[in-house]
Amino acid sequence: MAGSTFGKLFRVTTWGESHGTGIGAVVDGCPAGLPLNEEIVQQYLNRRKPGQTKYSTPRKEDDLVQIQSGVFEGKTTGTPISMVVFNQTQRSKDYSEIANYYRPGHADYTFDQKYGFRDYRGGGRSSGRETIGRVAGGAVAEEVLKSLGIEVYAYSQSIAGIAIDDTRAKRENIAKSPLFMPDLEASAQAEDRLAEKMAEQNSAGGIVECVVRGLPAGVGEPVFDKLDALLAQSVMSIGAVKGVEIGDGFGAADSFGSEFNDSFRMDGEKVVKATNHAGGILGGISDGSDVRLRAAIKPTPSIAREQQTVNRDGEDIAIGIRGRHDPIIVPRAVVVVESMVAMTVLDLLLQSMTSQLEGIRRHFDRN
Repeated sequence: MAGSTFGKLFRVTTWGESHGTGIGAVVDGCPAGLPLNEEIVQQYLNRRKPGQTKYSTPRKEDDLVQIQSGVFEGKTTGTPISMVVFNQTQRSKDYSEIANYYRPGHADYTFDQKYGFRDYRGGGRSSGRETIGRVAGGAVAEEVLKSLGIEVYAYSQSIAGIAIDDTRAKRENIAKSPLFMPDLEASAQAEDRLAEKMAEQNSAGGIVECVVRGLPAGVGEPVFDKLDALLAQSVMSIGAVKGVEIGDGFGAADSFGSEFNDSFRMDGEKVVKATNHAGGILGGISDGSDVRLRAAIKPTPSIAREQQTVNRDGEDIAIGIRGRHDPIIVPRAVVVVESMVAMTVLDLLLQSMTSQLEGIRRHFDRN
């Protein structure tokens, strides 16, 4: 299987299946000297861990990470960082029934068409548990960015059609909401809506918004490796994501140049923008303002209510999916989106170090 590695200078390779021995990541290109230990990475993994609320799968996994290489005496050595999370509560028999039919909304059919074989135990490589490796890699990327004064954070912008009110939103509320929404009133409304959908044996989708703050102007390559292009690629690579917007996104199609263009002005000796419709990116390059991105997350495809499908013998059948499934993916996807954004930004930031000769001279000037 190709395509399990992301990045050029900061490279993350994920591996493992939902019901295999474990899931993990290998991070290559992390600079030496970064303070890092298992407790730091664990804080990120805990945010996507299953079984924490009634809105996530009841599958109980501690998701405890082990760092197996690349760290010595609490700091990175510059060599590949290998991390693993061992699966503990696999119940593969819950999935034996689906071995011979294709679940609507899942990758069962396409995996069969591509490989002629699939790991049906929880979706194998296409399972949401694959994101453990992404979050582990993202944890390393975020720690590097923090050391440079760059902050990446994400939250649920809407769930089941209930959107936050920006006038009520407070960042400190994100951790207080079981749905990771910064607007607690909207969170309560969304919880009620989810309770209705759960009673109907149904699921819901939503939107995750991610912000990058403190990124200097000049990050991103102007043609194929634009900052916005690679952000879209990285976030769209998350299995549950069906759309990405940057800045005003599709709203730009309904606006006019006089409305959408962000005017420049001086703030002391610094060039700033009066507005940020472009989402912090111009010409594929960061402009120094906040980078803003939204990801549309589909409803959980595994639902208990009856659905129509076909089996591998080509017969039309009706199914109701059993097992341990999230009624909504959005809250656990928040840290996954954040992780992919952090890895993308760090990789392009490292590439930008070679954009000007003077920058290379400063780096190698030992006098």
